[in-house]
Amino acid sequence: MRTNYLNILIFLFFGLINNVYSQNESWFYIRATSDSFVPKFDRFNNLLTYRGDNENLKKIFAAYTISEFKKSYKNAKKSSLKRTFFVVVNDEQLLEDLLINASEKFDFGEIIMETDKKIFEPNDYGLTSTIGANKGLAVNLDYFDFVGAPQAWYYTTGSKDMIIGLSDGQVEITDKDFLAKTTVIKKSSKAKGHGSGVASIAAGQGNNAYGTTGICYDCSIYTTHYYDAKTLKQLLELSAMGVKVINCSWALTSYYQTAQDVINEMFENGTILVAAAGNQDWSKSKGEVFYFPSSYDNVISVSSVMHRYDSVEENILMSEKRNPYAANIKNYVGRTVGFKDNDTLKKHHIWPVSITTLNKKVDILAPSVDLFRYSSFALNQEELYTLEATSSTAPFVTGTIGLMLSLNPCLPLQEIETILKLTSTNIDYIEANKPYKNNYGSGSLHIGRAVKMVYDLYTETEITRISNQNFNRWNLKLTALSKNVLIENQVFSESVIFNLEAKNRIVIGENTVLKPNKNGSIHLRVNPNLERKCDLVLREGFPNNKYYHPKKIN
Repeated sequence: MRTNYLNILIFLFFGLINNVYSQNESWFYIRATSDSFVPKFDRFNNLLTYRGDNENLKKIFAAYTISEFKKSYKNAKKSSLKRTFFVVVNDEQLLEDLLINASEKFDFGEIIMETDKKIFEPNDYGLTSTIGANKGLAVNLDYFDFVGAPQAWYYTTGSKDMIIGLSDGQVEITDKDFLAKTTVIKKSSKAKGHGSGVASIAAGQGNNAYGTTGICYDCSIYTTHYYDAKTLKQLLELSAMGVKVINCSWALTSYYQTAQDVINEMFENGTILVAAAGNQDWSKSKGEVFYFPSSYDNVISVSSVMHRYDSVEENILMSEKRNPYAANIKNYVGRTVGFKDNDTLKKHHIWPVSITTLNKKVDILAPSVDLFRYSSFALNQEELYTLEATSSTAPFVTGTIGLMLSLNPCLPLQEIETILKLTSTNIDYIEANKPYKNNYGSGSLHIGRAVKMVYDLYTETEITRISNQNFNRWNLKLTALSKNVLIENQVFSESVIFNLEAKNRIVIGENTVLKPNKNGSIHLRVNPNLERKCDLVLREGFPNNKYYHPKKIN
């Protein structure tokens, strides 16, 4: 009897230690001095023990309880891509210990803040994975980091009841990332795997230890063809079946009133369309070329933005003619950048020929360059990456909407675009983008902030933040049941229309400008009678992840 009592005490004691430990684990990145350096660890009971032959490291590591020490492309610059490690440990002192006492092995580190631990990663997240064990392809999915997908997955990974509609080429439904989740409504052409590539980004199955992952990876997929541009009857059919969002990664220059009428009907029926803006470069279009269906009303038009390098200086290359240029610089609207007099110390500019279709109908931007071409893998087991085209931009937004509606199935359709725009990254500050202002929508898509805003808006203990944008157009509408709505560092001016109805407080913070002209209006209203129409559907295990437990686990 006494033995059993002692066992219970021991169990409770170790349970308490484990709970405290899990809540106090520290995360950080650390950079090695050499690409070839990889410390050797053995894993036992989810903890790591150093097994290398370096006596100094052995002594340092022995003083800590280490859960993770792995190479990751996340947060790594080009020069340190293969020597950056993600670490989870019981005490952040390890970072300082390694930098000071093992400086021949490590030269830089960075603590990960508490707010940045609110992520979730599937087990097929490629070379950028941190808390997730990548059992899929060893490919670079840094574009998902750029748009904040792991922050969105913290709240939801999608729902099988949420259907992503695809009007595109054929999807390889025998592939494991599409098998058992894809229904073919109307057969389409193969289109060189175009449909599979689009489907992979929007909703390719994740966390299945295979391939890669899509954005709304637990959502279902309905596919149809892309032939009927005048009547869009294939889209109307999907809408009638209850599909809430349909992706159209195709573009035509012809406008049809019949098509606009159908789109309006679908919108009233509860279906929103997302479409690629087109691939005509700026040197030819000058912002005056409009493609369809992206330029119809009630369609979200998506064009391209770059995602990889933090600065021009980080990725300066040489052309065949030995002229310097840079490529794929974060939040630039064109793929390549040139320099005045070919001098890298002088002012740089975006080459217009490297900018895909931009115009005043574009709503938002998403990555299009150096994306893993899942179609090549599904068809031929090849590892290839995209050059640039807006076909791949639309499914980023489509998948995001799938996540938003999975989290809140009652989210008003009219407010989806508002949330996408309010949470996008403002890119007006970039000098090289300024010649194209008002032609690239609200800026760069950020999936993490969009899904978090949905959570905040409908959680009465949270604060909804509207900030860091400068809007002079659009009709924006928002409903908030959160504790507060804080508007700060925000400009609403000229012809913008903004209607905000909140259950509780609306706070106007610093550096906020509300100055619409006669064509615009701003209405801020508190309505204490607002009620949530349905409960949020959060990810299983929320708010915990593998190494972050903000709530006690019983």
